[in-house]
Amino acid sequence: MSNILQNIISKIGNIGAGGENSAVGIDIGSSAIKVVEIKRKGGKVMLETYGAIALGPYDTLDIGRVTNLSVEKLSDAVREVLKQSGVTASSAAFSIPVQSSLIFTLELPPTIKEGEMGAIIPTEARKYIPVPITEVSLDYFLLPKKQSTFEEMNLTPSGPDLPQKPADKTNVLVVATQNDAIAKYRSLVSLCSLSASFFEIEIFSSIRANFEHELSPVLLMDFGASRTKLSIVEFGMVKSYHTIDRGGADITQSISQSLSIPFSEAEKMKKEFGLFGNPLEKSLADIIKIHVDYIFAETNNVLLEYEKRYSRTISKVIFTGGGSLMKGIPEVATSNFRAEIEIGHPFSKVNAPEFLGKVLETMGPEFAVALGLALRKLQ
Repeated sequence: MSNILQNIISKIGNIGAGGENSAVGIDIGSSAIKVVEIKRKGGKVMLETYGAIALGPYDTLDIGRVTNLSVEKLSDAVREVLKQSGVTASSAAFSIPVQSSLIFTLELPPTIKEGEMGAIIPTEARKYIPVPITEVSLDYFLLPKKQSTFEEMNLTPSGPDLPQKPADKTNVLVVATQNDAIAKYRSLVSLCSLSASFFEIEIFSSIRANFEHELSPVLLMDFGASRTKLSIVEFGMVKSYHTIDRGGADITQSISQSLSIPFSEAEKMKKEFGLFGNPLEKSLADIIKIHVDYIFAETNNVLLEYEKRYSRTISKVIFTGGGSLMKGIPEVATSNFRAEIEIGHPFSKVNAPEFLGKVLETMGPEFAVALGLALRKLQ
């Protein structure tokens, strides 16, 4: 199903009618909300407006802090960011945070026909889902079989007397989303006096915004405030997904505690100097590096497991999310991974005034999910 990115999670929300001329994507993160509006004009996709709002102040916390706000407070923040950015649309696409979902791969016998999957998958999925199956909405997608290499095709002996190579198992990507989370987002949408074109789990929006036509396996590392999300993508499909419970806010908190400075000051320092360090505060780079090293070590474990399972290596690592804007990340990543390193540039998929070019390139990774949502709506 190569159109996974258009169809994913279609059961969770109503898919908007295709061919619309305007689209709004709203990404509700743990520390901020981002919004992007794009329009189709004369066959081109144009950036209309974008905006972001920090959620900390809605919970009497510092900007950059991870929050757990009520639906009412979230709706206030959504209305405010739409007003500030000048979005006038009455309908939008919303992201659902990945922590409200479980994403895993099932291996099924090759004899199972596609028509039988609907009955078999809920039974098999039960083994992976820690809550009753009635509390989640399930969606699933067949993953493409491993491509035979040229050598395998030419060197594999065949003939009536030789043992037959066993047929490959059928791999299915399953996405289970908590019904409570969907209900929460439905009430949020109604409190904002909006209608939802659809809901989509954030990683799928991020992939749409960051990927072109990569065929070999690529790792998308999404550095959020509360966690780092790892998606290994091949042929436009998620082949493997993992979460590391450490993100940008943990790094800021660590700087704040180690240097005995307020969180807001630590956040400024992190953004200004990053892994290059502050000449006046020599230990800053070391504090940050402890966390980055931990995230990269965990990532390398995931990559090794993937290589063992599929006999495929990653060709590229794409960084996205607010944390990927930290100075020094590409340099440290280059020495950590045997792959090409790239910082995502989602806004390259839309046309925008030239004077905004530099700004959009710098901020792009933060807006990947919101833009990915809007791009799907325009499709």
